[in-house]
Amino acid sequence: MNKKRVVVGMSGGVDSSVAACLLLEQGYEVIGVTMQIWQDEDRTVVEENGGCCGLSAVEDARRVAGKLGIPYYVMNFRDVFREKVIDYFTDAYIHGNTPNPCIACNRYVKWEALLRRSMEIGADYIATGHYARIERLPNGRIAIRNSVTASKDQTYALYNLTQDQLAHTLMPVGAYTKEEIRRIAEEKGLFVASKPDSQEICFIPDRDYAGYIEKHVVYPFREGNFVDRKGNVLGRHKGIIHYTVGQRKGLGLSMGHPVFVTEIRPETDEVVIGEAEDVFSDTVYCNRLNFMAAEDFSDDREFLGKIRYGHRGSLCRVKRIADDVLQCRFLEPVRAVTPGQALVLYDGEYVAGGGTIIRVTEAASMLQAQRGDAE
Repeated sequence: MNKKRVVVGMSGGVDSSVAACLLLEQGYEVIGVTMQIWQDEDRTVVEENGGCCGLSAVEDARRVAGKLGIPYYVMNFRDVFREKVIDYFTDAYIHGNTPNPCIACNRYVKWEALLRRSMEIGADYIATGHYARIERLPNGRIAIRNSVTASKDQTYALYNLTQDQLAHTLMPVGAYTKEEIRRIAEEKGLFVASKPDSQEICFIPDRDYAGYIEKHVVYPFREGNFVDRKGNVLGRHKGIIHYTVGQRKGLGLSMGHPVFVTEIRPETDEVVIGEAEDVFSDTVYCNRLNFMAAEDFSDDREFLGKIRYGHRGSLCRVKRIADDVLQCRFLEPVRAVTPGQALVLYDGEYVAGGGTIIRVTEAASMLQAQRGDAE
């Protein structure tokens, strides 16, 4: 019987290296691939920008593949990464949102583009080193399930994968803790066993998002006003790309007590400032919906909702109020609901689905437009 062929996305880190090792032990024909996504042609710059797909990642992944005795290739995905991740990221900031580029990269690069290329070379699956599990549920749908280790769980950033993508994906690392993965790497003699995890956005290693955007985007960045919620001017700011909802530091305002960004208004270039309690909200709206464990969100149901990667999650009731708009009411107010981030809903340990957080005004506009079309 022919072995099933799986392409493993290898970042040069311990997780994807052990994923390849585990799949070999499970009897798969394994091919290692690193995705070339860096945009800078200068070798020194690219080497410094290690991330998950820099030149250092290529060298480490190649060495691991050699140790495991599997074929290894570097595939060029620079164009799709530029369009689906970098352009999306910069456009979101310009329009006053705070995006999550890893979610876009997962959906459109690490899955859509890599899966298509892998199928072309006869692969049955792709695999990654993400801390998550994949299961087919009694209702026939395939869903992402929490990793066995809550501290490393990466399901939030995977909520936007499609049913077809999940059907052709393996995630062997999700059944282990980080400590177990490092121990396996040591036992197999993999030199990456103690390699530290990459934390930064791969194309902005210094975390200066605004500086990156100003350097790489041709756009008339404008200063604007800090205002309170009544519209009173409190001072001037250096451009909306420098701020996000919930921010306290770096405002340059002398108010005599801590104040926070509560809203960004791209249409007027205003940054709204408020008190600590003004940062909390009990209602969240999102669009660009993706369904995973749930077939729909038509019913008024209760889920655990996460509004950012580091959010532990809070109970909420969810209702679909338009074709592509979801209303989520949290039982207790949540802090710093940020347009551009993802609202991910969990049904127990399983990702039910989610969407991109939008402003209340956007939700109202979309709802009104749908009602107008129906008349």
